[in-house]
Amino acid sequence: MTNDMEMRLKGYGLTTAEILYRMPDHQSLLQKFIWQHYDLAPEFPEMKSFLKFWKEKIEGPLHSVRYVHWKLISPTEWRALKGDFILH
Repeated sequence: MTNDMEMRLKGYGLTTAEILYRMPDHQSLLQKFIWQHYDLAPEFPEMKSFLKFWKEKIEGPLHSVRYVHWKLISPTEWRALKGDFILH
């Protein structure tokens, strides 16, 4: 399993989705669910996988999904440096 920094260096960014779904017993009522995960834009394989799971396994039908994506770091912003800091 990769850690957060490795994922970010591979291009993953934080994706947050606001999912509105209909209550199974009261279809006229909407409920909100917030999902957050590291994902790759613009394909969003993690979010698509979660929404597929939702449609197949969860009774509340989806109404809408709004999402934002923030790429926290990219490989061009990260560089390994060699050197020493000598303090006193």
